[in-house]
Amino acid sequence: MDQKSVWVGTNWKMNKGPGEAIAAADALASFKLPEGVRAFVTPPLTSLKDVASILQDSPVMVGAQTMYWEDSGAWTGEVSAPMIAECGASCVLLGHSERRQNFGETDWTVNRKVQAALRHGLRPLICIGDLLDEYEAGVSQETLARQTKIALNGLSREDLRQVVVIYEPVWAIGSSGRPADPPFVSEIHTKLRSVVEEIAGHDGSIRIPLLYGGSVSRANIRDYVALSDVDGVLIGRAGWDPEDFMSLIASVGDLVSVKAGA
Repeated sequence: MDQKSVWVGTNWKMNKGPGEAIAAADALASFKLPEGVRAFVTPPLTSLKDVASILQDSPVMVGAQTMYWEDSGAWTGEVSAPMIAECGASCVLLGHSERRQNFGETDWTVNRKVQAALRHGLRPLICIGDLLDEYEAGVSQETLARQTKIALNGLSREDLRQVVVIYEPVWAIGSSGRPADPPFVSEIHTKLRSVVEEIAGHDGSIRIPLLYGGSVSRANIRDYVALSDVDGVLIGRAGWDPEDFMSLIASVGDLVSVKAGA
């Protein structure tokens, strides 16, 4: 894993049917990423193959928004890791809070999905997050440590090199969410860094990227990316327009060299 990279991604959620998704991918296809920046988009499954095809020669990675842990079978409505890989995707979001809250995702099903994704060459983008009542009760760190440890349970050192962890406070995402204060994000990510180092080792040979997501916007993106234990951001609605997404990426490009020398 390139320790100098800054990751910038956007999750389109249940937006952009094939026509709109193709237009957005066309706009992104010629975008030149700043050196040291890794970018990804996660379109809806209906648009995954088209977007992946358009961006196959682009540095912008394409991922799915979820998947099931079995390779095939009588799982109506589900999509497997081999199907996602065949569409041309290289990564997959797993454990997003909306999947946990609305569709019964658990820490242990996330772990099964992580292992399935890795078996088929997909990079797991693992989402973790604390609820508002957990935040207000001061147990965010405990909640996130549990989610992280279970998600990464049983992975080899080689597997851990492929993993990305994304902290998305549940109370900070969505149209009514409020951005987390950078000092709080810094505190959380410092603790998360110690958690993943317990799992991956303290010798520095594996640095699992830790991203922040939750009401990321032009007004705060640089504040988050500048934090020492934040390796990038996952953007929601502020990145759905491809021009806005490219502009947000460009706005943090000059921070990469600063972080690399930190």
